[in-house]
Amino acid sequence: MRIIQILLAVVLAVQLSACSSSKSNTADMEWSQIGVSAVAPRSLGVNAYLWQAALDTFASLPLVKADPFGGVIISDWYTAPTSHNERMKVTVYIMDRRLLAEGLKVRVFRQVRNNGEWQNATVNFDVERKLEDTILTRARELRLSAVRRP
Repeated sequence: MRIIQILLAVVLAVQLSACSSSKSNTADMEWSQIGVSAVAPRSLGVNAYLWQAALDTFASLPLVKADPFGGVIISDWYTAPTSHNERMKVTVYIMDRRLLAEGLKVRVFRQVRNNGEWQNATVNFDVERKLEDTILTRARELRLSAVRRP
C-alpha cells in the first residue's frame, strides 16, 4: 500500500510540475532531450503520444535507458525522501505504433532494505495498472491538443 502512495505522489508531482513554465533542473533537460520534439514523431518505432506521455509521467525518476525506436524506458532506482528503506524502479514497454492500451505495459519493481541489504518485495498489480492508465490519459490529452492546433 505504501508503494502505491509513493507512486501516486510521484505521478501527482510530475503532473503538477508540468504546470510550471520554468525548467531549470538538469534531470528535466535530459528527459526533454529524448522527447518527441527531439525525434520526428513519424520516425519513432512506437506511438509518439504514448512515448511522450510515458516520459512526462516518469520525468521525476532518474533515467537509465530510453529507446524511442524499441519503445523501452527504464528508470534507475528511486527512493522517496520520506521512505529511505524502500525504493522502486519502473520499466515502460511501448509495443505498438497505434494509441492502444494493449500497446503499453508498465512494470514496477520494489525493494525494501532489511538489515542493510535491499530485498525484492511485491508490488500490487493495481499500481502498474494505475500508472498505465495515467500514461494512456496523458497520451490522449497530447493527441487531442495536437488535433486542435491549427
